[in-house]
Amino acid sequence: MDDIDRQLLTLLRHNGRRSISDLAGELGLSRATVRARIERMEAEGDIIGYTVILKADAIAMPVRGIVMIEVEGRAADRVIDVLGGFPEVSAVHTTNGRWDIVVEFATLNLSDLDAVLRRIRLIQGVTASETHLLLATPRSTQARL
Repeated sequence: MDDIDRQLLTLLRHNGRRSISDLAGELGLSRATVRARIERMEAEGDIIGYTVILKADAIAMPVRGIVMIEVEGRAADRVIDVLGGFPEVSAVHTTNGRWDIVVEFATLNLSDLDAVLRRIRLIQGVTASETHLLLATPRSTQARL
């Protein structure tokens, strides 16, 4: 992957529906070149899909944050499975260091956040957690709203 591929991916991250002509014009390339690059990245698995991001998904849940979770013994898979059932959870990551799992979440308000944190702490195998609220997102590779 070269710099042009990375620029193309950045443009697609911000708007995956941009036309090949529009992308080509912004990158200073031919439409055929842009189409070939996209097809190559799809075939190689660099691009694995496209999605729709709804405004309601970003705005309806204004309280966003991350929870770092410590898990006892071999309970990580079970804890991950339970977290996957929480509608407030947008992503679950395994990690190294002090924390075993990092969870991204979003709720409507602080009361809902408190309820989610209580439910997380009650999951069998969770031994400790630490929560951080996301105040602003000055830069993201996600679509801009």
